[in-house]
Amino acid sequence: MTLLKQGMITFLIAFVAVWIGTKYFLPVLKKWHFGQSIREEGPQSHLKKSGTPTMGGLVIQAGVILATLIVALVTGSHFLFPLVVMVVFGTIGFIDDYISIAKKHNLGLRAWQKLVLQFVAALAIALYAGMHPQIGTELIIPFTHSTVDLGFWYYPLTFFAIVAVTNAVNLTDGLDGLASGVTAFVMFFFTAAALMSENAESVIFGAAVVGACFGFLRHNSNPADVFMGDTGSMALGGAVIGIAIMLKMELFVLIAGIIYVAEAGSVLLQVAYFKATGGKRLFRMSPIHHHFELKGWPETRVVTVFWIVTLFWVAVAFLAM
Repeated sequence: MTLLKQGMITFLIAFVAVWIGTKYFLPVLKKWHFGQSIREEGPQSHLKKSGTPTMGGLVIQAGVILATLIVALVTGSHFLFPLVVMVVFGTIGFIDDYISIAKKHNLGLRAWQKLVLQFVAALAIALYAGMHPQIGTELIIPFTHSTVDLGFWYYPLTFFAIVAVTNAVNLTDGLDGLASGVTAFVMFFFTAAALMSENAESVIFGAAVVGACFGFLRHNSNPADVFMGDTGSMALGGAVIGIAIMLKMELFVLIAGIIYVAEAGSVLLQVAYFKATGGKRLFRMSPIHHHFELKGWPETRVVTVFWIVTLFWVAVAFLAM
């Protein structure tokens, strides 16, 4: 079986599993009253979404795990590093969601608690990756067709990248279909890159994530029947950075994942500007997708434009390989 066929089969298994799995998991979420609480300080148009079932990210993770393991067992692939990274951060997101739902408000883990868990996970992953012979401390430099061995500096850079990417994807999950759509395109890039470099494990995993994202979009596109929650967004963040590390392409997240950069950057700029000016705002609201909403853009337009921007920068990332 060719590597391309392996990827296509994995994609289809994950796509069908998440599409059908979410349909049958929705009644369970409703029965358990796993509904989303909406921030009152957010856009007023979002208040009507309160009570929408959340934690759909459990199905995303289940679909990726199922598809990856089935094809990996058949093909004999055994190095499932990015899958483990996804599950680790998906678990942190699950804990956050569960506490939030148990307390019946939109705050789960305290910020310091979440950061401690992320830091511990990121440190362990960075150390493992740098010391593993299949990964190592080299990075591919965009547009140069060359690699550089960072040595010791690989570890703090990778640690920072893991924390930054997982949180950036989490911030992107604010509109129906936004995070799942953007991540599907970003993961398509990394899957294609893995196919070109004949990295079988990354092809299988990446195709599974792309399939899971598209399957979830059936239920998460506007108006969403279910939200992925931090269970899903943190898992997808782990998936993106996990496959990037596996392929030595962490720097390419800055290109293909330009929307992640814009979302996280808008929050940092908003906070810095607010403090520097004594209370003035640079954006009407951050993350930046809310800024466009408050300018009068319909939610579907914001999502569509962000998808288009992602596709453009994915094309740039291909040129940078």
